Amino acid sequence: MRRGIAATALVASLALTATACGGDDAESGKSASGKLSGTVTWWDTSTVGSEDKVFKKLAEGFTKLHPDVKINYVNVPFGEAQNKFKNAAQSGSGAPDVIRSEVAWTPEFADLGYLAPLDGTSALKEDKDFLPQAAASTKYNDKTYAVPQVIDSMGIFYNKKIFEEAGVQPPSSIAELKTVSKKIKDKTGKTGLYLRGDDAYWFLSFLYGEGGNLVDAEKKQITVDNPAGVKAMKVVKDLVDSGAAKTDATDGWNNMQTAFKEGKVAMMINGPWAVTDTYAGKEFKDKSNLGIVPVPAGSDGQGAPQGGHNLAVYAGSKNLEASYAFVEYMTSAESQTTVAKELSLLPTRSAVYNKPSVSGNEMVAFFKPVVDKAVERPWIPEGGSLFAPLVTEYTKVLTGQTTPEKGAKSAGDAYRKLLKDWK
Repeated sequence: MRRGIAATALVASLALTATACGGDDAESGKSASGKLSGTVTWWDTSTVGSEDKVFKKLAEGFTKLHPDVKINYVNVPFGEAQNKFKNAAQSGSGAPDVIRSEVAWTPEFADLGYLAPLDGTSALKEDKDFLPQAAASTKYNDKTYAVPQVIDSMGIFYNKKIFEEAGVQPPSSIAELKTVSKKIKDKTGKTGLYLRGDDAYWFLSFLYGEGGNLVDAEKKQITVDNPAGVKAMKVVKDLVDSGAAKTDATDGWNNMQTAFKEGKVAMMINGPWAVTDTYAGKEFKDKSNLGIVPVPAGSDGQGAPQGGHNLAVYAGSKNLEASYAFVEYMTSAESQTTVAKELSLLPTRSAVYNKPSVSGNEMVAFFKPVVDKAVERPWIPEGGSLFAPLVTEYTKVLTGQTTPEKGAKSAGDAYRKLLKDWK
């Protein structure tokens, strides 16, 4: 595994400096009385306008328990956070104490030496309660570098009124998806599916549905351009060419959400993070109009990716003890219950699913079985870098700039440059 040697040494030095300054109240995170104190800067990457409000309010609750600690809440756009954190950690200036890390970023940040190991710290409490697949994304080289906050996957969101008007039922296969979309177009004049074209995460359900994957981490093989990968590219291209789906090359999230919330399309592929924003649309003021079913199965079956977010502590933090405590608080059963209730985001703790306010949440109840069967991402340092070359080719295929065969091959070639010792 490639490591950022210079950066690792730098962060290790910063961590040692923080430890050596343990007698300084501002740096040690404890006051003379032994209470937690100082400032904890938290980079939250949740959606602005919906999720962020809940997470910010929840974070403020930590200060009620620890009044000598100030939480410096910063919402960093998800698309910028990965590189912004790496740049700050590498320079030794400007990195937060705690970051909300997408699951694939965690092993990368750990490999670079940017994260503090959490085993034996107050950040990890009742860790046996975490879902195994959620905990897997927090491990690297037999150490724990993050705590799972939420876990997710994807499904088909659909407008029940449009389906009723067209006289159709939710599709369970790709073939049915095309048939249903045609009937919706014929009866209502509206497009069946909005397929996001500028984010490769939306491609994974199709890739897994054809029996494919990005890589085989155990065998160190590139698989994105094998026959299953090519077929998946053909499937999504055919959905667009047949008129079953419309797509985009830029600003896909906003375009997709707007079209669905305004009733211009009948379906979209999305995850639990989109529920709160979707309910804000005029079509879903009556929440019961929002239906959700699994992503239609491909030729190899139904596939769904495992996603989610972890909370990790920067190795160079000057307030480690307070940061550990903050992470524990934000991932506690109580906090996860609040998040599930307010945002329909899936808990990573098993016990939380037994809470009445969570077990009675329709969206959580739907997504939990999907998450249980979701395909785990490769927990390798390069995992977070696999999407950039794939989205380039995925977008080109959808918009007719290249063929499925060439798109898959180009993605595979990019992976071989990234993973030099892989086949």
